[in-house]
Amino acid sequence: MKLLRQFQKLKTNKILGRYYGLILLALMAFFFFAVFKLLSPANFGSLDNLYFYLQSSIIYSVGACGFYFIVVMGLFDFSIGANVVLSSIVGVLLSKQFGYIGLLFGCVLCGTLIGFINGLLYIKLTIPSMIVTVGLMLIYESAAYYVAGGVKQVLDPSMQAFGRAPGNILLAFAAFLATNAILKYTRTGTYCYAIGSNEYTAKIMGINVNRQKLVGFVLCHLFVGVMAVLSVSYGTSMTATTGMTSMARNFTPLMGTFFGVAFRKYGTAIPAIIIGEFIIAIIFNGFVALGAPTTVQNIVTGAALLAIVAITAQPQKGAVAK
Repeated sequence: MKLLRQFQKLKTNKILGRYYGLILLALMAFFFFAVFKLLSPANFGSLDNLYFYLQSSIIYSVGACGFYFIVVMGLFDFSIGANVVLSSIVGVLLSKQFGYIGLLFGCVLCGTLIGFINGLLYIKLTIPSMIVTVGLMLIYESAAYYVAGGVKQVLDPSMQAFGRAPGNILLAFAAFLATNAILKYTRTGTYCYAIGSNEYTAKIMGINVNRQKLVGFVLCHLFVGVMAVLSVSYGTSMTATTGMTSMARNFTPLMGTFFGVAFRKYGTAIPAIIIGEFIIAIIFNGFVALGAPTTVQNIVTGAALLAIVAITAQPQKGAVAK
């Protein structure tokens, strides 16, 4: 308890106070790393392992940055995973004709178009975003299966530069910098926070809430399109599936977004997303190294996430899924 009180005092320190959130995140990462390293020293935590964890975590971090734009407004989207699948397939198909331009523009433009459709239907139908996007998820899954012709789409080896360093790291950090700039230096970022804090007050202030929500969905899925580039380049192929199986792709980016929301009060939302996804990768791979069943991994990972968010987050007005 004494150590905890000493750590809490860092908040008021003139120099270290501004880095309190980052220090807390670093300590969390070290704690989980140390636990799994002690439990499985031979199979976990080598430099090569850590590099692998980073390579996989930055993919989800980009998606989490996109998710952040709508989550801070109290919205949700179940079609993220379906978008990754559909945009990846479109990007792979176009890459066969236009090379890297086809891959990048195919994924990003397809993702952005899906965001526009999601936002427009949410506004026009005036029903909760979760309901709208569940229906759209089913449509996008079917569209992906149709576009792919029911066949696995494999990215040509000459087109896989964004699946390894430095290509993936450069693309991911360009997305991180863009997200941070939008949130800090544009009206869009200010309006997202204002709507999330109190939508009624935001309307009184003259903010066009519906237009801003549309912009939020577009930005969300633009970054999901970038995530699709990284995902298909890293995995080298994409298979279309139906029956809501794409939903599993939603939750790892969402967990990173939770870190961003939780640490927003320390002014470190985007770094929190990046480090948070790295922590999640450590936990996932730690359980793999231990040979734990998938059910145990999910239970403990979910419990750890809830504990982290409960400890660090303060209730935010408007943080209700709409």
